[in-house]
Amino acid sequence: MARPAVNDLIAFIAVARAQSFTKAAGKLGVSQSALSHTIRGLEERLGLRLLTRTTRSVSPTEAGERLLVSIGPRLDEIESELAALSAFREKPAGTIRINAGEHAADAVLWPALQKLVPDYPDINVEIIVDYGLTDIVAERYDAGVRLGEQVAKDMIAVRIGPDMRMAVVGAPAYFDTRSKPLTPQDLTDHNCINLRLPTYGSVYAWEFEKDGRELRVRVEGQLVFNNIALRLNAVLAGLGLAYMPENLVETHLADGRLVRVLEDWCLPFSGYHLYYPSRRHTSPAFALVVDALRYRG
Repeated sequence: MARPAVNDLIAFIAVARAQSFTKAAGKLGVSQSALSHTIRGLEERLGLRLLTRTTRSVSPTEAGERLLVSIGPRLDEIESELAALSAFREKPAGTIRINAGEHAADAVLWPALQKLVPDYPDINVEIIVDYGLTDIVAERYDAGVRLGEQVAKDMIAVRIGPDMRMAVVGAPAYFDTRSKPLTPQDLTDHNCINLRLPTYGSVYAWEFEKDGRELRVRVEGQLVFNNIALRLNAVLAGLGLAYMPENLVETHLADGRLVRVLEDWCLPFSGYHLYYPSRRHTSPAFALVVDALRYRG
């Protein structure tokens, strides 16, 4: 039996993890047809079917699952060791891939990285905005960003932002014909601008806390979005109430374009943390990125 090439195994791991030839081809930077040809060749050399293909999905066979479990972590270790060799270069170099939500990417990652990258031209940073709770190990990210309470216990977590607060806001024109809500339950009588996240499957429930009492309110309204800009535009246009990170609406509150309600129900909570596997070998490039993001407030 001919020995499989390492690139063939890398291709198989990518497809098995993504469960999609299209997604895996995009990550590897090859065409879907070339990737399919590579997998067929690997299966022929092994004399085994590694993937079950249907018109809608791709999944590992029993043999493929065994290969994925046994070879995948070893290939990850090899890649990590190769990245660590950059320590022997005069200048830190390499590509750092980070998975983060839209607000974290804009409010925390970008301000720090725009100061770092001009001084280190050999460091490449790739930020993927994703609202799902992505498995950064399976998806081959170097690190991810989550709120403090969302970070798994087996990960190393580095605080990169201050505590946060949410704010329920509306335009003055919106309240011309509506009374202001005094409790979270009053929101059921209002036109609320909703957020849909893939992790939850449905619209996000607004979270409140006061005097030790926690409430999650599922609000209703005419508009549902999955990004920040459209929600902010809609609330500024007077089309409903929005539940937004406080820092995004501070200037609009100061100039009177928005009015805040239920402030006593919106308590501070743990801010953003960068997290990564404890077994990860820290390259000089990665260490520089972590240090640039570290919160020092």
